[in-house]
Amino acid sequence: MRIENLKKKFNIEIKLVHFPLHPDTPAEGLSMKDLFAGRDYDPEAAHARMKVLMEKEGLPYGNRIYTYNSRLAQELASWADTQAGGETIHDLLYTAYFVEGKNIGDIDVLLEITKKAGLSIVAAGEVIEKRSYKEIVDSDWAKSRQYGVTGVPTFVANGYGVVGAQPYESLEELIIQSGAQPRIFDEGN
Repeated sequence: MRIENLKKKFNIEIKLVHFPLHPDTPAEGLSMKDLFAGRDYDPEAAHARMKVLMEKEGLPYGNRIYTYNSRLAQELASWADTQAGGETIHDLLYTAYFVEGKNIGDIDVLLEITKKAGLSIVAAGEVIEKRSYKEIVDSDWAKSRQYGVTGVPTFVANGYGVVGAQPYESLEELIIQSGAQPRIFDEGN
C-alpha cells in the first residue's frame, strides 16, 4: 500500500531486488526457535511487533513458527515478473509464507501459487527445474550486498536507504531526498 501510494505521488519506478535472508535454511525449513537459538531474541515479542506494523499497513500477518528457504521462490518471482500479470505472484508468495506459513521452497507449493497467479504451471515448472533465473537472483543478491542490505525490507533510492518496515512518511522523505519528482495532476482529469 505504501509503495503504491508513492508511485501515485511521485514519478518513480519500483524494482524489487531479492535478498538472501537465511540462505542456509534447509529445504524442509527450520523452526524459528532453532533459527534464533542462543541469541537474545524473543520470537513472541518480535511477532507482536511485526503484527502491529503489518496491521497499520492493512496487511495480514500470521504467526510463523518455521522459516523456509526462499531461493526457488525468488527465482520463480523473477520469471513471473517477465510474464503478463506476473507481478501478482509477489502478494501470493507473501500470503503463503507470512500468513499461511507454507514452505515456499517446496516445488508443489510454488506451482500451486503459480496457478493462483494465473501463470503457466508448465513454464514455471521448467523455470524451477532448469533454474533458468538463478543468475538473475545471484545478481540481485550481489546488488543487495553492494547496497549493504542486512534485513528486509530495505528501501534504496539514489544512494539513500532505510531498513525495516517504515511508516509511509519515512519512505516519502527517502523519495524526496533522492530527488524524485512529484507527479503533476491535471485538475480537469
